[in-house]
Formats: sequence, structure tokens, C-alpha cells
Amino acid sequence: MGQNEIRVRRNPDSIGLQVFAEAITLTTVLKISAQEFRHRLGKAPRVLDGGLATELQRRGHDLSGEVWSARLLRDDPDAIERVHFEYLAARADIVTSASYQASFAGFASLGIGRSEAAALLRRSVELAVAARDRFQRANPREKRHIFVAASVGPYGATLHDGSEYKGDYDLTVSQLVEFHAERLAILASSDADLLGCETIPCLDEVRALAFLLRQFPDRAAWVSLTSPDGLHTSRGELLADAGAILEPVPNVIAVGVNCVAPAIVTHAIDALRTQTSKPIIVYPNSGETWDAQGRQWRGAWSETSLADLAREWLQHGARIIGGCCRTGPKDIAALSELLRGYQGATGAR
Repeated sequence: MGQNEIRVRRNPDSIGLQVFAEAITLTTVLKISAQEFRHRLGKAPRVLDGGLATELQRRGHDLSGEVWSARLLRDDPDAIERVHFEYLAARADIVTSASYQASFAGFASLGIGRSEAAALLRRSVELAVAARDRFQRANPREKRHIFVAASVGPYGATLHDGSEYKGDYDLTVSQLVEFHAERLAILASSDADLLGCETIPCLDEVRALAFLLRQFPDRAAWVSLTSPDGLHTSRGELLADAGAILEPVPNVIAVGVNCVAPAIVTHAIDALRTQTSKPIIVYPNSGETWDAQGRQWRGAWSETSLADLAREWLQHGARIIGGCCRTGPKDIAALSELLRGYQGATGAR
């Protein structure tokens, strides 16, 4: 088997932790290695973009249904590219693809077969790359490095019942590997600079992703979890244990939390740093909570802006900071203004 091939088998019970899909030949298109990305992170904090789906909703797009924003990959891809572009105009250093809730099962519910679903996964990255290219053409004097991350959402996002905030899947690690394997392989072979494994609610899913990411040692990735309090995963395990699981995986370049209340972020940074030396990534939501049954956000927005809160997060060791659901380009612009001072002090680009 070639270096860029991965054999995926169908029966997890007989062979344990293997990669589960038919043999996939990967064409590695690395823009930047995990080692180089880690080196650049060491120079200065980086700005991640904000919410994609909720920003599309704010602009009037109907995202109801099983694939959420991923439906627009087929129906209105230009709308996705425009949001990516606006985050770049707000000076985000990293933009994340619209593949979070893109799954083969979800696309099947729209009558989309596996071949077209795979093409749509690749399109999610192509749109982010296109936005970067358009931004750089429009701003030829802009010299900062811009990275595209391919979003790898959790199994729970496909259940449409808020499981990404509970983690009570009742699945084995092997079954979670099987769920993620083919989609992750497709995204790993795309033009993305790195993978963003996000909104992970439990340690078993962290273990599954750690196993799969080892199959792509040159592909940089981050893993971020959900947490109710900054001390535990959504399933109730110690959040710090996620850091311990991911610490020996060389190409995981950051560990953190996302789609959490801003108020718990500092606790999460402190907890994770007890078990990992990797850079910390944090991108909370607006402070509201998702009501899966009512299909709406409830509660109050955080009274303090991301930019104001980020000062404390930087002091505690965060290296990549952005926003998640219900945050938008204005929040990222303010955050970028703050972090530009830190980047300027190091001479980083």
C-alpha cells in the first residue's frame, strides 16, 4: 500500500481500531506542514473566524433540515463564499469550511448519493480557498498568512437533538472511528491547510479522532470540545483528560473548546494546560444556549465582548481565538484589532 493510501475495513468488532471505508487513495496537497504551522503559532496569537451557519441565517437563509448550512453547498455556494470573504475582511487569519454538519447520511436525506456528497465536501473547502484567493487579489498589499481549515463536526451534529452538547452517544470508539473515517479522509485530501475537529462532547470521540489523525501525520489539525463549566466535557468527564489523550499526537497543533459560554473559557484553558503543552484554541458562542427541541437559541448574550474577554484568555495561554455560533464579522473585526497588537509585537505575519 502506498504512503498516501489508507485501507479501511468494515468490521470494527473483529479488528479493533482500524479506519473504516473502502481503500481511499489520498493526494496530499499540503500548503503548510504541521511542524511549520506550530512554528508560526509560536510567534503570535491567531484570529479564527466566527459563526458561519448563524451568520447565514442572519442574512435570511433557511437552514432548517438535517444538513444545516451544508445544504447551501448545493443550493447557494456563493452565499457561503461571501461570508468567508467578510471574515477575511474582518482580518480573520483562519476561515473554516462549511462542512461541519456535512455527512453522508445527512446528504442522503436530500437524495444526494455518496459520490455527489463527497464532491460537496470538497466544495466546502474550495469555497473557503476561493474566498481567500479573491481577498488576496483585492488586497495585493496584504501580506499576512491566511489559512483554510476544513471543519470536521461531531457525530452528535448528525442526530439533530443537541447531542454535541451531551455526548451520550452509546457508541464505541470503533464505531465513532467508522463514522468519521471516510469524511475525514476526503477533507484531509483537500486543499485545506489544516483540519478543525470541533464541538466534540466526549472523550471517546476524542480517542476516535486521535486514532484517525495519526493516519495523516503531515496534516495539521486542532481538536476542540464542548464543556458546560470549563472543567468537564459535555458528557461529564474531566476536560483535562482530552489534553492528555491528544498530547502524544504530533500533528494535533492545538487543543481547546468551542461553542461554549464565554464565561467558562478561562477555566477551560487552565484545565487543559495541566495536561497538554500544545497551543490552546478557544472560540466561544455568544453566551446563549441551543434548544435542540425548539430549534432556537435561548438566553442572553454575553455582556462582555469577545475582544474584551480575549485579553484574559491570552494571559492564560490561548493562542488561537475566534467566535462560534451567533458571533459575526463585527466581533471578529474587534478581536482582530486587539490581537494585531500582539502580532505586531512579535513581528509575525
